[in-house]
This record gives sequence, structure tokens and C-alpha cells, in this order.
Amino acid sequence: MILINLLPHREAARKRRRETFYATLGASAVIGGAIAGAVFLWYQAQISSQQARTTLLKSEIVRLDGQIKDIANLQTEIAALRARQQAVEDLQADRNLPVHMLNELVRQLPDGVYITSMKQVGQSLTILGVAQSNERVSELLRNLANASEWLARPELIEITASTIALSAKEQRRVSNFNIRVSLLRSSEVNQPASAAVGPSAAASAAKKS
Repeated sequence: MILINLLPHREAARKRRRETFYATLGASAVIGGAIAGAVFLWYQAQISSQQARTTLLKSEIVRLDGQIKDIANLQTEIAALRARQQAVEDLQADRNLPVHMLNELVRQLPDGVYITSMKQVGQSLTILGVAQSNERVSELLRNLANASEWLARPELIEITASTIALSAKEQRRVSNFNIRVSLLRSSEVNQPASAAVGPSAAASAAKKS
């Protein structure tokens, strides 16, 4: 027996394809939504993590800034303490400086040169005096520059010629001078000696080796 389908099979096939398409489209939308939601949540987690790290870094920066300020304050206090310590050491070393100064002036003063007055301001000494000639003043400058241990860097400020009366009938021409010279501290005097000892010791050690 032959069976004949009189139903509209083409419309039923189109309907099934349409339903399958809509089902696939819905499933794709659901899957796409799930993927988009997962990606959104992942980005949110990354953003939250980065924000937490940023907050931690900011707090650490604030803490380090405080430590830097404390270190700067400590360095300032250390510098002030060192300055006070250096001042005390300089005062202790300068106690005998007038004695050394007078001894050096006596040792370096040539014959025919007389000191009339002296004035000290800090480490600078101004000497006023009278010499028999300009050559005597030059000799004093050479002695102070080359042979003095506690006096250095002499500078002739002024030299003028004048006459002095030796008696009622005798007069002599002299040179009035004004010299500025620097006073050296004990640390400055001892520094060259220690520097000289270093190379000599190194040379003797090299010879022994």
C-alpha cells in the first residue's frame, strides 16, 4: 500500500530550521554573555588587585618620606655636633697659638727690624713696624714665607719712607711697613708632617719588599 503525505512538509522543515537557528542563536547569546561576564569579572579582579597594590605603594611612599625626613634631621644634627666638636678642638688647639706666634716673630725677625704694634683678627695678624731699609723688610717677608712654621702667606700692605731722630744732630732714614700674615692652627701645622711621613714609610716598605 502506498502512503501519501498530504501535509505541507516544506513549511514544517522551514519551521524546524527556524527553531534550530533560534535555539542556536539563544545558546550563542547565553555563551557569549557568560564569556563576557567572566572577562568582566576577571578585569574587575585585576583592577581591584592593582588598586590594592597602588594603595600599598602610596602608604609605603608616605612611610619612606617620613623616614627620609628623619634621616635629614639626623644628618643636620650630626653636622651641627661635628661643627661644635671642631670648634671645641680649634679652641683647645689655639690656646698656645699666641705663644707660638711670639716665638716665631722673635725667630724670624731680622736685625734692624722693629715691631711697633700687632693686631690679630681671627687667623690674620697685622704687623706694623720700622726697618732700617727696604731690604730688611724683604728679608722679613722671605723668613715668614719660607722659614716659619706657624706663620704663612705674608703680604706687604704698605711701606713708606720716613726719618727718625737719633740725636739732636743725627737723623736716619727708615722704612715703615705694614704686613699681614696668616696664623696656622696646630692641625694645619701637623698635617704636612703626617703627609710627609706617609710617603717615606711607603718608600721604606717598598725597599724592604
